[in-house]
Amino acid sequence: MPDSLDLRALRDIGLSHDTVQAALAHARPQDTRLARVVEIQRDRLVVHDGAEAHAVVPWPALRVALELERDPLVVGDWVWWRAAASDRDCGWAVARLPARNRLTRRDPAGGRQGLVANIDIALLVMGLDHDFNLRRLDRFLVLAHSAEARVVIVLTKADGCADPAAAVERVRAHVGDARDDIAVLAVDGRSPAAAEALSPWLARGSTLVTLGSSGAGKTTLTNTLTGAGSATNAVRTDDGRGQHTTTVRTLHRTAGGACLIDTPGLRQLWLDADADTLNGAFPEIGTLALQCRYRNCRHAQEPGCAVREQVPAARLVSFQKLLREANREATDIFQRRRHVAEMKQRTRDNRARVLARGRGEDPR
Repeated sequence: MPDSLDLRALRDIGLSHDTVQAALAHARPQDTRLARVVEIQRDRLVVHDGAEAHAVVPWPALRVALELERDPLVVGDWVWWRAAASDRDCGWAVARLPARNRLTRRDPAGGRQGLVANIDIALLVMGLDHDFNLRRLDRFLVLAHSAEARVVIVLTKADGCADPAAAVERVRAHVGDARDDIAVLAVDGRSPAAAEALSPWLARGSTLVTLGSSGAGKTTLTNTLTGAGSATNAVRTDDGRGQHTTTVRTLHRTAGGACLIDTPGLRQLWLDADADTLNGAFPEIGTLALQCRYRNCRHAQEPGCAVREQVPAARLVSFQKLLREANREATDIFQRRRHVAEMKQRTRDNRARVLARGRGEDPR
């Protein structure tokens, strides 16, 4: 393990007690030092050892292992790295430490895609313009809950909203007024006041991640919190969609010493969540379901449904839609194949009936 001076520097870039314990529990590769992945480029990584950044590439054995696990390195991971033989060469990421948590989503093929790792707080960024969408917000709440991260909902572009306070109250009513584990703020992401409003969550050494759709104002907010000067792209005026200012995930440092991971906008978010995760992300539904007249109430049209009476309709629709998606993902591959085969057979049968009618035959 590094000496105590190294540990103090590493704590400033998010080293936690859990990561230290993970490092102690596994053999340290020879001639390596501990560092955190702060950026992933196409052919290399950038890691930070608490003092400076270094360009590295995965060690061949590590690359093969990660490919077999289908779990590549992501920003926020901790690795053992070895310096290069010369200044002209890249160093090597030799081994990865187990992550305390990990944000993942499903890709279109049904596989898992890692987003970031080892986070404390998720800043769910939503613009007070065309981006304002409570059902999309529910998806990001589930994503944050899957990593057991604390949540701050940041409503940006408050300067262009006629009544930001009403928008805040609308979000609070949607997620549940009694939930003290979720904070809701409305800010102008370009103003220094945004950094002041978020200061309670920007503790030195903590790790935050911005999540939201493209054009929500994540990069603008990141620039304000970090003092960076990254350019931002204009939002389309017709639909308020962004133009992917951020194309890679990068870990930045805020003025107060917190670590902030800026992420590209997620225009489509297929959740990697099961029914238990959803129930945890919608705790009010699980609590109220105990008061329903029927034990197997689906909260649809059943009489005496306590959930339908007290949960906002948009919130309940989100839960039911996400639950259907989770149930589909839980279906094993053989059931999926059978379902696809059945649908193909139905299509063939329908085509045959149409052709039979066209020839004047009995379609039966």
